[in-house]
Amino acid sequence: MPRKIKTLDESALGFSWTIDEAYERGSHALADGGRVWIVDPVDFDGLDEKLRALGEPAAVLQLLDRHDRDCAEVAERLGVPHHNIPDELPDSPFEVIKVIQLPVWKERALWWADRQALIVAEVVGTNSLYTAGQGGIGMHIFLRPRPPKVLRGRSPQHLLMGHGDPLHGPEATDGLEYAYAHARKDLIKAWRNAPASVRD
Repeated sequence: MPRKIKTLDESALGFSWTIDEAYERGSHALADGGRVWIVDPVDFDGLDEKLRALGEPAAVLQLLDRHDRDCAEVAERLGVPHHNIPDELPDSPFEVIKVIQLPVWKERALWWADRQALIVAEVVGTNSLYTAGQGGIGMHIFLRPRPPKVLRGRSPQHLLMGHGDPLHGPEATDGLEYAYAHARKDLIKAWRNAPASVRD
């Protein structure tokens, strides 16, 4: 069922959209060479038309095992493959990064070197549940005690997330480092803020 959009972020990468809800689920359409890859999509009215205006849909990419969202439905409707937790994406501009590989949590990220763009599913986000109600960007509450190291030290010019609005320019690199630096520091605040974030 299509949802109401909170934010539509259009950039040189394509476009991202955030759903108007407490979890602020974020999805992305990434265009390169006339083709479009759709990441963790949540459906909305007019999505297909907007995608085709950007280019020819190539595939739907699901970066987290539990991010089913509308991935299968959108892929079927567009007639493209649905890549669920891919380890590689040949014939695409993306390097796949294995972020977490556990029985209860499998997560990938994408690094788009030509655009210096990092696309993540769940590790960091900009909605209130991630940021302990302080704004900015933060680490997923369950990852704060032991953040996955694989993304730290990267310097993206674009940071697209599965929850909350994207960051561009210096804010992307600074935000990613801030999320790591404050993961443990703000753990208590994040736990205290969690019930209010879910209710909002």
